[in-house]
Amino acid sequence: MPPAKRRPRTYDPAVTWAALTAQLGHVRAAVGELAPEEWGRPSGLPGWDVRLLVVHIVRQVAAVRVLLAEPAPGPGVKVTGLDEWAVSTAGIADRLDEATREAAGRTADPVAALEAEAELLAARKEEALRADRIVPHVFSAMRSLDFTVTRLVELVVHSDDLARATGREVVLDRKAVAAVVRLLADALAAKAPGNAVEVRIPPYAAVQCVQGPRHTRGTPPNVVETDPLTWIRLATGRLAWAAAVRDAKVAASGERADLGPYLPVLG
Repeated sequence: MPPAKRRPRTYDPAVTWAALTAQLGHVRAAVGELAPEEWGRPSGLPGWDVRLLVVHIVRQVAAVRVLLAEPAPGPGVKVTGLDEWAVSTAGIADRLDEATREAAGRTADPVAALEAEAELLAARKEEALRADRIVPHVFSAMRSLDFTVTRLVELVVHSDDLARATGREVVLDRKAVAAVVRLLADALAAKAPGNAVEVRIPPYAAVQCVQGPRHTRGTPPNVVETDPLTWIRLATGRLAWAAAVRDAKVAASGERADLGPYLPVLG
């Protein structure tokens, strides 16, 4: 019997906005403190230094106002959900790289650009949180609220990138991390549907995935458990599955508890 279709998770607009603005505030604080010599350090992303990473963050924040300014898609347009967004991002990596490099050439002061975009974002709060508004997107179209939730992914993931590249602490908002963990766990369940493996990321998420025998009672035979930040790094390709298991950052039990073939979730 095929796995039952999961009902999409809903995200509370007020909680989403609070998490988004909090995480953006943490990024602004960290970027504002960067010393001149830190901008040229490797970001950990292929071919990008810290300056390119920050320009990319600016573009991800700006994307909300940019899409809201576009004409609404016509009737009948395919609306992309969060699961599909997550598993499709790898397909536009080259496009993002090119656009980020072009934007970097036009950005004299990334700190000022980030401050300006944060102010512009604040003015679009009401429209950004509408679940009934459809905005155009590279993946056809998305609900405005869903697209705003994706900005949490961008900010949390790149906050961690920035911290690892510079050695500085970049605070991660708890609600932002919770939303990102759940989104990426749901995307894994969509990418590898099934009930053979239970993936636990306490205290935020637990999902079942991977085809195989379904457990109905007691402890499931195949269990993967890890902490939120390790899960985010695994799901976004910042950490390899084999390395995480080797270093005991992941506990995996059962013959099917190998998520390596399904990671990363987000390209």
